[in-house]
Amino acid sequence: MRRILLMAIAAMMYAGGMNAQVMKAADLEKYAKEKYGDKWLDAAKNLAKDMTLDKNESLTYQEVVQAEGKTKEQLYVALNYWVTATFKDKQSITLNDKEAGCIIVSSTIPGIVEHMGTMNKYAVSITPVIRLDIKDGRVRVTYTVQNYDILRDISGGWISLVDSDSKTYGDAKRKKDDKTNSNLYDEQWEIARHYPFVEKDAQKRTCAKALVMTHAYSNAIIDKVEEALKNGIVGNDDDDW
Repeated sequence: MRRILLMAIAAMMYAGGMNAQVMKAADLEKYAKEKYGDKWLDAAKNLAKDMTLDKNESLTYQEVVQAEGKTKEQLYVALNYWVTATFKDKQSITLNDKEAGCIIVSSTIPGIVEHMGTMNKYAVSITPVIRLDIKDGRVRVTYTVQNYDILRDISGGWISLVDSDSKTYGDAKRKKDDKTNSNLYDEQWEIARHYPFVEKDAQKRTCAKALVMTHAYSNAIIDKVEEALKNGIVGNDDDDW
């Protein structure tokens, strides 16, 4: 009966295209609002006071998660299980080295922000690089984002120069690098070149929310890693069986 229950829980986690423990954009926004409020400009400015970009001008977070009493091999098995269950696209796992005790994941989180500006509509996605370095009794989590990936729709703003018959209102669901729609442009915005790191920014409202969401996702990832180390994927991944 217990086995059937665990299988049912696992099935529910995979159902409906859910990415197991990774938050959907809507859940991430709710999480961010609960922690930082919904005044994105103020929240971004406040968060930036304690942020330091790394030498590559990327936004990088690093935290060591303690797991006392567990060996490097035990921690690797737990994290390998979590990573492969969570990130469905196996190409997102760019390194998985048991001997070195290192797992690296690079996976896109689409549509963390959709903002309609005066002339354009913007859909923002991010592709964090998540590195897990494993030693006896601890795991170091490094989370890095350098750019916002932007889908800009020149027909989607409040005021648009595009003829109304040609408007498309593109969103984050468009396939990457699809060039069939002349109103849609793929762009990359360097975090260091935008608000709140640059005060005068024409896209400050878009970038303010993007920064808060990016920061919130880093917290969520670290929480999920810690949960996976302590309780496994379904809460019963221990040696007592």
